[in-house]
Amino acid sequence: MIVLILSALLAGAGSYLIYRKLEPELPDITVLSDIKLQVPLSVYSEDEKLIAQFGEKKRIPVANAKIPRRLMEAFIAAEDDRFFNHPGVDYQGLVRAAVHLMLTGHKSQGGSTITMQVARNFFLTREKTFMRKLKEILLALKIERHLTKLEIFGLYLNKIYLGHRAYGIGAAAQVYYGKSVDELSLAECAMIAGLPKAPSQANPITNPERALERRDYVLNRMAELGYITREELDQAWKQPVAAKLHGDSIELTAPYVAEMVRQKMVEKYGPDAFTSGFKVYTTLSSRLQTAALNALRQTLHEYDERHGYRGSEGRIPARASAAEIQETLAAYQKVGDTLPGVVISVNTDSVVAEVLGAGRIQLSREGMNWARRYINENSRGPSPSSPAQIVAERDVIRVRRNPEGTWMLTQIPDVSGALVSLKPSDGAIVALIGGFDFDRSKYNRVVQAKRQPGSGFKPILYTTALEEGFTVSTVINDAPIVYVDPWTSKAWRPKNYSGKFYGPTRLRDALRMSRNLVSVRLLRQIGVEKVAQTAMQFGLPSEQIPRSLSLALGSGSATPLEMARVYSVFANGGFLIEPYFIARIESRDGELIDEAFPRIACPHCGDMGDQNQLFAPRVVSPQINYLMTSLLKDVIQNGTATRAKKLGRLDIAGKTGTTNEQRDAWFNGFSPAYTTITWVGFDSSKPLGNRETGGQAALPMWMYYTEEALKNIADEELPVPEGIKTAYVNRYSGFLSSASDPDAIPEIFREEDTPGSGNVANGFTPFISNQESENSQIESIF
Repeated sequence: MIVLILSALLAGAGSYLIYRKLEPELPDITVLSDIKLQVPLSVYSEDEKLIAQFGEKKRIPVANAKIPRRLMEAFIAAEDDRFFNHPGVDYQGLVRAAVHLMLTGHKSQGGSTITMQVARNFFLTREKTFMRKLKEILLALKIERHLTKLEIFGLYLNKIYLGHRAYGIGAAAQVYYGKSVDELSLAECAMIAGLPKAPSQANPITNPERALERRDYVLNRMAELGYITREELDQAWKQPVAAKLHGDSIELTAPYVAEMVRQKMVEKYGPDAFTSGFKVYTTLSSRLQTAALNALRQTLHEYDERHGYRGSEGRIPARASAAEIQETLAAYQKVGDTLPGVVISVNTDSVVAEVLGAGRIQLSREGMNWARRYINENSRGPSPSSPAQIVAERDVIRVRRNPEGTWMLTQIPDVSGALVSLKPSDGAIVALIGGFDFDRSKYNRVVQAKRQPGSGFKPILYTTALEEGFTVSTVINDAPIVYVDPWTSKAWRPKNYSGKFYGPTRLRDALRMSRNLVSVRLLRQIGVEKVAQTAMQFGLPSEQIPRSLSLALGSGSATPLEMARVYSVFANGGFLIEPYFIARIESRDGELIDEAFPRIACPHCGDMGDQNQLFAPRVVSPQINYLMTSLLKDVIQNGTATRAKKLGRLDIAGKTGTTNEQRDAWFNGFSPAYTTITWVGFDSSKPLGNRETGGQAALPMWMYYTEEALKNIADEELPVPEGIKTAYVNRYSGFLSSASDPDAIPEIFREEDTPGSGNVANGFTPFISNQESENSQIESIF
C-alpha cells in the first residue's frame, strides 16, 4: 500500500515538473477566441451573385449555430464519442492506446480527442514525438477551460482538411456534393465525417471503395450510439456513392471582371488578399452581364457563319465504344456556348450526334444550312445540298442552342469581340465581356486591346468644330483630295468607304453617313492640335493620338473602355466620368473596409459642380453636347446604324466605326441610362472581310444587349438647354431659309451661331474644288 502511495506521489510530482517545464513553451490559447481561418477572396455582382473565389484553400465557414445536428453526430461517432464527457483528454482512450502499443509495438489511432486535434491543428506540428503529444494534452486541457464544447467543435469542423483542397465542412459539402451543409443527407454526412482519417487517399473521388467502407463504419457507429434508428441505417446503407467534384458555386459568368478584381486586390493587400476572406462587391448587374455575354457570343457566331464552315475538329476511330466516345468528348471540352459532339448518323435531312452533357440530339437541315465551306474571309463554297456534304459519321463537331433553343451546328469563332457597358452618370461598369471564352483566352480586350477607333473618333472632331464656330449645317465639299509626305514623297488619298464622292455636304449629313473626306478637310481647317487637345479632354491619352491628318479617320488607338468613357460625355450632358468596377470591399464578417465614391455627372450643378470634388468635371458645354447628341441620334435614325431603329426608341444614339480594310468594327452607342461599346476584330488585326463594317459586324451585338438593357426603361427625352434655337435652312446650301422653301428643313443651332448671325464658319463654307484636290498638295501626314 505504501509503495502504491509513493508511486502515485512520484508520478504526480513528475507530472508537475513536466508541466512546469513545458508550460512556458505552450502558445497562448486565448487567440482561439478570435481566430481568423484562411478564407478565400470572394467576388460578387452588385446584386450579390457569386462571380469567383480566389485562394489555395477552399473554405466556407459555418457558424456554430448552423452546424446540422446530424453532421455533428456523425463526426462524434467517427472521431470522439466521449467528446461531451471528457475534459479535453480521454484517459480511457489513452490507456487503450498505451496497452495496444505495449502488446503489439504499434501505435494506434484513437488516443486523440477532437480537442487534442484542435490543439494540434492550430498550434503544433504533425511530428510524432512523445514531447509533442505531451504538449497536445496540456493544450487540450487549457482549451477546455477557456472555450465551450460547441466553440471547440466549431473550430474543429471549420479547420479540418477533408481532401481536394476542401478545408472545413462547408467547403467539403460544396466540393463533393455541390450543396450547403444543411442540404446534406444522412449518408452524405457520414461520408464527410469519415474523411479526416485519410482525406487524400480515402475520399469518394480518389478511392470510392475505401470511402464507402469508412462511411458505412460511421453509420454503424451512429446506430450503436443511438443517433439513428435501424431503419435510417438501412436506408443510408443503400445510398450509392454520389459524390463528384463540384467547382465553386458560381452564379454569374464574369471571369474577366473577376481577374480585374483579383489584380486590384493583390495590388492593395498582397498575398493576404487570398486568405483574409475579403468580399468584393462589384458594380456588375447580373441581368445585364448575362445579356452582354449572350449578345457577344451570338454576334460572333453570326459573323463566323457568314464566312463559312471550317470543318470538323477531328474524328473518332471506327467502332469506338460508348465509353471511348465520352472520353473523346470530355477531352474536347465545352468552349463558350459550344459543346463537342460525335456524329452518330447522317440522314437525308438531319444528323444525329452524341453531345457532351446532352446525350443524343438531332440537328435539322435548317440548323446546318449556313455551313458553306470556308475559303477565306471574302469567299465561301457553294451552299450544301445535304447534310452529307457538311459532316460524316464519326466526325467530332460542335453544336450550340440558338436564341430560340434549337440545336445548331457551330464552331468556335476565330474572330474576337468585346463589350463594355457603364452608367454614364458615374462610370459604374454594369457589364464587361473581354472575349468569347476566358479559359480559351484570358486576354481582356475591353481594357488591353488598343485598336484604331476608326470613324468612332469623328464625334470628337465634330465637337471641336462646333466649339470653333462651325454649325451642323456648315457645308464642306466631299471630293477627292491628295496629301503628300514631303519626306517620303508618299501620297495619301483618303476616300469614303463606298469609294464615291458626294460633293458639298452639310456636317449633319457628313457625320451620319460617315463621310471621310469631309472629316479630313474639317480637321485641316481646324488644326490637328486643337482636335488632339479635345481628345485628351475626353480622356484619351496623348500618346495614343497621332498628330496628323489621318487622325480625322481615327488612326489613333483606344481600348473599348476608353471609348466608353469618351461616349459617356455625350450621354451624361458633357461630363468626364471615371469608369470603376469595385463598389465596396467587406471583411469576412461583413464589416465595410472600403467603398467607391465616384464623381458624378451633375448637369444641374452649374459652375459650382466644377469646383466640387463630388462632381465630374464638365468638358463640353450643354449647348455643344446637345447638338452632338442630336447628330449622333441621326446616325441611328438616318445614317450608318439605321438597323438599330428596330429597337423602336428615340433616346438612343451612337456612331459606327470601321478601320482600314475592315480590321476593326465598332459601335459606340448610348442612351441616358447606359453607354455601351461593342467591338469585333481579329487579335492578329487581319481584315474581317468585305462589307464587315461597324454597322454589319458590331452593331448587332449592341442591339442584342441594348434591347435587354432598356427593356423596362421608358424613352427619355433630353431637355433643351438655354441658348439653343431652331431655324429653317436650305438642305443643300446650309443657308438660312424659310418654311415656304421646298428644300427647307428645320435645324438646331447655338444662338450665337445661327446662320446669318455673322459667324464666318456658318452656312456654306468654301471648299476645295476637284481640280485643286488632284494637284499634289503638300501636307505632312505624320
